[in-house]
Amino acid sequence: MKTRNKFNDGYQVHNSRKKESWIAFFILCIIVLIALVPLFWIIISSFKVDAEINQAGGFMFLPKTWTLQNYKSILSFSNKQLPVFNWFFNSIIVSGSHTVAAVMIYAMSAYAYAKLEFKGRDTIFLGIMFLSSFPAITNIIPLYKIMHVFGWLNELIALIVPGLAGVLNIFLIRQFMYAIPNVILESARIDGAKEWTIFSRIVLPNCKPILIAVGLFTFTGSWNDFLWPSIAINNIDRLTLTAGLQLAKGVYGNQVARMCTIATIAIIPMIILYIFTQKYFVKGISLNSGVKG
Repeated sequence: MKTRNKFNDGYQVHNSRKKESWIAFFILCIIVLIALVPLFWIIISSFKVDAEINQAGGFMFLPKTWTLQNYKSILSFSNKQLPVFNWFFNSIIVSGSHTVAAVMIYAMSAYAYAKLEFKGRDTIFLGIMFLSSFPAITNIIPLYKIMHVFGWLNELIALIVPGLAGVLNIFLIRQFMYAIPNVILESARIDGAKEWTIFSRIVLPNCKPILIAVGLFTFTGSWNDFLWPSIAINNIDRLTLTAGLQLAKGVYGNQVARMCTIATIAIIPMIILYIFTQKYFVKGISLNSGVKG
C-alpha cells in the first residue's frame, strides 16, 4: 500500500513539473514573439516600398513586391549626404578596437583582484564598485572636457578609449577566476613561471568562455552606443552607424523603408555575432566554471 502511494505521489509530482514546464515554455514563447516580431518587421520592411508600408498603417507583414532599391540607394558610393559605408566601417573599427582593448584590461584587472595579494585589494575593488553605481550620464560633461583637452574630439579614439575599464565586466571575470584553484598557480610559480606567463598560459585559456561572453557584451554596447558618438563627433564622415541613424532620420523624413534599411544594416552584424558565439553564453554566465576536475 505504501509502495502504491509513493508511486502515485511520484506520478503526481512528475505531472505537476511537466505542467509547469509547459507553462514556462508558453510564457517564454510569448516573450520571444514580442521581442522578435518588431525585428522581423524592420528587416522585411527594408524590402518594401513606402507605399506598401503606409498602406493599412504598415501592418502588411510581407511585401507584395520585393525590392532591393532601398539597399542600392543607401549603399551607393555616390551617396555623399549619408555615407553609410563610412559609418559602417567606423563602427567596425571603434567596436572592434574597443572590445579587444577592453577585454585585455578587464582580464588583467580581474586577475589582480582575484589571484594577486596586495594591501587594500578588496577595499579598492569595493571602492570602484561603489563608484560604478553612479549613472554613466553624469560623466558626459567631464568626459567631453577631457577629450577636448587631449584634442580627441571628432576623432575615433574618443569613442574607443572611454569605458575601457567597465567594473561590472571586471567583476564577472574576477568571479570566474576564483574557480581556478590557487594550487595550480602556486605550482607554476614554484616551477619558475612569471606572473605574465601564469596569466597568459594558464588563467586566460581557462577563462575563454567568460572572456568571449564579456567581449560580446562590450562589442554590442559599443556598436549600439548612440549618445556619446553623437556628442563627441561632429564630422559626418566619422560618425558611427548608430549615431548616423539620427542624421538619416532628418534626411529621409517619412521614408520608413529607407530608415528600416539602415536599421537592418546596423542589426545584421549583431545577429551574425550572436549566432557564432551563443554556445559560450551558458559557460560564460556560470561563475563557477573555471577549471574542470
